[in-house]
Amino acid sequence: MPYMIDGHNLIAKLPDISLDDPNDEAKLIQKLTAFTARTGKTCVVVFDHGLPGGSSRMSTRSVQVVFASARSTADRVMIERIRKIEDFRGWIVVSSDNEVLATARQRRMSTLHSEEFVTLMRSPPRPVIDAGEAAEVRLSEDEIDEWMTLFGGDGRKD
Repeated sequence: MPYMIDGHNLIAKLPDISLDDPNDEAKLIQKLTAFTARTGKTCVVVFDHGLPGGSSRMSTRSVQVVFASARSTADRVMIERIRKIEDFRGWIVVSSDNEVLATARQRRMSTLHSEEFVTLMRSPPRPVIDAGEAAEVRLSEDEIDEWMTLFGGDGRKD
């Protein structure tokens, strides 16, 4: 499921990025890129007051970056997008703004408060199970003999 995220709301909840940092958006995009790589998800992150408004060259394959125009806000952009999305059940909206979250809930979209998403971002990656370790292989005596003949020697320990 893709995420739609209010970027500045999320930055305000992160302990290692400050809204006063001139590179705060770029730092968040790095974190989101790592998150999407780990989870296989995609996201759209919306920031306030970019010049010009609209999609940004900061976007990556998995993180689409959008800036609100000088005459709008991230909240307005998100509400407009929420209302236009046709497959609304596939989205999770992340914000601290009650109006944005309420609009998403009206469309039956999943929602997360920014604080909840910070916790999700910090969760460790799922363990990768090595198929060789997970499989329990049992060979018959005949199969073992066949493999021993194929690879030479009898090598059996009696």
